[in-house]
Amino acid sequence: MTVGQYLKLVEIKTKAASMIPFCIGTLYAVFRFQEFRLTHFLLMLISLLSFDMATTAINNYIDYKKAVKTHGYGYEVHNAIVQHKLKESTVVGVIVTLLLAAMTSGFVLFLQTDIIILLLGGLSFMVGFLYSLGPIAISRMPLGELFSGLFMGFVIIFISTYIHIDNQQLVTLFIENGYLDIHINIIEVILIFFISIPAILGIANIMLANNICDIEEDIENKRYTLPVYIGKPNALILFRCLYYASYLDLIALLLLQVNPIIPLLVLLTFIPVRKNIKLFTEKQTKAETFGLAVQNFMLTNIARIAAIGIAAMM
Repeated sequence: MTVGQYLKLVEIKTKAASMIPFCIGTLYAVFRFQEFRLTHFLLMLISLLSFDMATTAINNYIDYKKAVKTHGYGYEVHNAIVQHKLKESTVVGVIVTLLLAAMTSGFVLFLQTDIIILLLGGLSFMVGFLYSLGPIAISRMPLGELFSGLFMGFVIIFISTYIHIDNQQLVTLFIENGYLDIHINIIEVILIFFISIPAILGIANIMLANNICDIEEDIENKRYTLPVYIGKPNALILFRCLYYASYLDLIALLLLQVNPIIPLLVLLTFIPVRKNIKLFTEKQTKAETFGLAVQNFMLTNIARIAAIGIAAMM
């Protein structure tokens, strides 16, 4: 397997969906708590990127194994295993190697932090596996957008903030004499959630756009995604509404007492985002317009990274 084939198998271009939330959480820790721990940052980076690549490779492998329609819809080029005639043993080897790297670095991170990281990391791993595996994979259900948005958006941002700070500032968990004692700083967790809104909704919309483009193929291959259930017209309405709702995080920026000029700059992204929404609503294809959902995700979230970064330096 060449480097190019490997990058196609793990769909390296889609890794922004996990790396951008990771950057947001890291910058938020610097801005809100004035904390940054390099070792924790590197361990989470390795674990997160490895697991993201592994789940993508697993998803491609499962699609390859379960495909009913093996011609048309661009099947011959969309799946790297088919396009490059990759050996199944090689693909499985890549998946196992990536999973070992993800679990090892994640476990070391837990040893350097606390049980909250073990619990959230373990839950994220479980959802990642269930996304592609099992008798009814999440990716083949109308829940894919919800799970991908919450876990890749909110949970990644929460963990990438948590690993840098004193755990008593967000969540503390103790087990003593058979009692489980949990303390949650509600205000801080709510603020992190508001900061996460553009990532949550942007990631959900990437998957929604993908499923809208694949609706005919999914019906053929018995993948009952959200657009299959609600129909393409309703899916396009939801697509628009989620982007508009993503600007609610400007409220969080104002609550954080960020300079009002910064939220105003973020608001300027609404113009190109609205243009991309219009183009996708007019035509939905993988080759021509699916990339607009990725562009919107990048626009709305890189603007937030810039805003939080500027605020951290002020």
